Order: sequence, then structure tokens, then C-alpha cells
Amino acid sequence: MEEIFRIEGGHLLEGEVRVSGAKNATVALIPASILANGPVAIVGVPQIADVDNLADILKELNVKVTKVADDHLIIDPTQMKNTTLDSPAVTKLRASYYFMGALLGKYGYVKIKMPGGCYLGPRPIDLHLKGFEALGATVVYDKGCYTISADKLVGNKIFLDIASVGATINIMMAAVYASGRTIIENAAKEPEIIDIATLLNKMGAQVRGAGTNVITIDGTDNLMGCFHEIIPDRIEAGTFIIIAAAMAKKVRVTNIIPTHLEALLSKLDEMGVKMDVDVDSVTVYHSENLKPVDIKTAPYPGFATDLQQPLTSLMCKCNGQSSIKETIYPERFKHCVELQRMGADIDVRNGSALINGPISLFGDDVEATDLRCGASLIIAGLMADGQTRIHEIYHIDRGYANIDAKLRALGAHIDRVEIDG
Repeated sequence: MEEIFRIEGGHLLEGEVRVSGAKNATVALIPASILANGPVAIVGVPQIADVDNLADILKELNVKVTKVADDHLIIDPTQMKNTTLDSPAVTKLRASYYFMGALLGKYGYVKIKMPGGCYLGPRPIDLHLKGFEALGATVVYDKGCYTISADKLVGNKIFLDIASVGATINIMMAAVYASGRTIIENAAKEPEIIDIATLLNKMGAQVRGAGTNVITIDGTDNLMGCFHEIIPDRIEAGTFIIIAAAMAKKVRVTNIIPTHLEALLSKLDEMGVKMDVDVDSVTVYHSENLKPVDIKTAPYPGFATDLQQPLTSLMCKCNGQSSIKETIYPERFKHCVELQRMGADIDVRNGSALINGPISLFGDDVEATDLRCGASLIIAGLMADGQTRIHEIYHIDRGYANIDAKLRALGAHIDRVEIDG
């Protein structure tokens, strides 16, 4: 049996939807919590498959995970054992690599299988490894496993060739227990990095400069348990705002931080989407005659690569030719093939796409090849004439908490059904 989403398109949406905690922060906060020597309580945890996989990895390490409520976890690493991480859970998500920095920082040793996750083209972890080596670690890769070890981690100045979010966070986690000062130059500036630094500082770490391109970490001997609330998910927020721009009668998206979404909101404004932006919400109204726009993805605060796929579907409604230039993952256009099955007029070439509109999409059987492709197809399905069936929806469940239930509450005709595989 296979689980799919079945969507009947063409229904206008109305109501209010609350955004969950940030997936891209959560998947780093959970590994970071094992750096503490006491229980860490985290609230705002999204109900996504990646959290379940991370919890499985924690149990392998003999870390106690208590679910107080749907969005509230207590992670207790006081009885933790540093074992080899080579279970299937490790290969189900890319963020399992954060256990590299956390375990290396705490124990000076980690052995872990190559992490998995969505395929978006080459996504090397060489910057992570370069950072660990700069702190004094030795890296050995053998039979699909990394062994990273150090007699002693010592602070150092580390320049990242690319402002990588994953490398910035991993090096931060390894450096909190290193002796002396670590300086990360050309650090990524994403809001999720500030959230991780906030957690580490609540534990007793000394991390300064998160959110700028230079982060300084002064090593410490002991980190304690703490309480932490996760920031809202800016990608889920952006996805629902795009959904509303496509199909709203009037939809209010709450629990957001608008400054995290400035690049998207400015492009939607340029399109002609009618919106009211408040302190922690955006209300989107029914919008006609959308104008084409040109998008170029870039590291934060530029236009998020994770939002270019959902936006592609909306671009099919624009009067004229829109363009997307993908500078972070040039191969991130598998969603375009699926949208073409639904009638979209898209030309993909050399890390860019041209979208011609307006086009009336029609329902079809399509495949969520990765997480944000799945979001793109949901939007297309809501817009399309007839019925759309989205396969491989486990990708969507990795990053969007109860997206079908949230959409049904707005009036969408979307069901999760089982069919013969």
C-alpha cells in the first residue's frame, strides 16, 4: 500500500493557519541538545518525520526522549553513550550530520554513516570536515562511514569558502567545548543559526555574532540543561503565503516573523498580490492579474532556495514570462517536470527556468521527488482543474507538519489516502 495526497482543485481558501516551529532549526537544535549535561526542554517542535528519525538516533545514543505534548520534547542526555551511528534513521535525513559536530565536541570522537535526505544535486560536506580539521580533528572515510576524532579540540580561525548553514552550525557545536577561541568567518546568517546560538548560550556556551558573517565561540568546560522555544518556520510560512496568493478568498497566516520573509514578500508585492503585513502575521486577499517576476536565489537574507519551488507553481498564473535563477542548488528543478505533466509551460536550462503564463493547470498523477517539490505540487493541485494525485508524500511529511489537515481547515479539498502500490 502507498499513501498519497488526493486533491480536487479550484476551491478558494478562507480562514487562519498557524505556522509550526522551524524545521531547519529543529533538526539542528535536537542534536545540539546532547551537548548539555542535563535535560533540555524544547517547545514549538513541529510534528514532522525528521523529528521522529532524530528521536530514533537519540535512543541509539541512550538519550532519553520524553514527549510532554505534541510540540514539547524533553531530551535528557545524562546517561548518553557514544555509539556508532549507522542505522537506517541516519540515512533518512541530511541533518543527521549535526551529530558529527555535537559528538565530536562532547567526546572528541564520532563514527557515523554518510547522511541522507533529499537529492538536490551535489551537496558535499567538505566545509564541515575542513572546520573539524581546523579544530584539530582527524577525518577518516571508510566503507560509507566517517570517523572523526581528536585528542583535544583547540579553537582556531576558520574561513568558509561558501556561507554554508550546515557547516556554520556544525562547527559552532564542535567548538563550544574546544579550548580557546574559535572564529568562523564568512559564516551563514540564516535565522536558524541565531536560534541554535541562542540555545547554546542558554546552556552556558559563549557564542557571539550569530546572524552576522563572523561568529566567535569561546570554549567552555560545562553546558547545562535549559528551556528553549523554536522560532517559527519561515519556509512553511512562505509556502502558506504562496498558497494563499494562489487560492485565497482571505487567508491569515499567523506565528511568523515578517523580517525573515522580506525577500518573498517583496516579490509577491511586485507580482500584485494583495496583502496586509502585521507584527506576527500576514493576511492575503484574493488577487487577480498577477504580474511576472524574476527570482534569483541567494543565501539569507536573499530569496530562499527552499521557496523557489513553491513559487514556481504560482508563477504559472502570472501574465507573462517569469524567471528563476537557482544559484545554490542548480539542479533543483525536478518539480518542473512534474508541473509540465499538469500543463505548465516551463523551460529549464543551466540552473534556471522560464515560466510562461497564465496557464490553466489540470490534475494528473505526479511525484514529490523531494520535500519542496512536494509543496510545489500541492499548490499546483489546489490551482488545477480536476483531481491531482501526489505520490511519494513521505518527502512532504519530512518538513511540513499536518499540511493536509491545515489546508482542509482552510477549505481545501485534500485527502491522505492509501492505494495499492
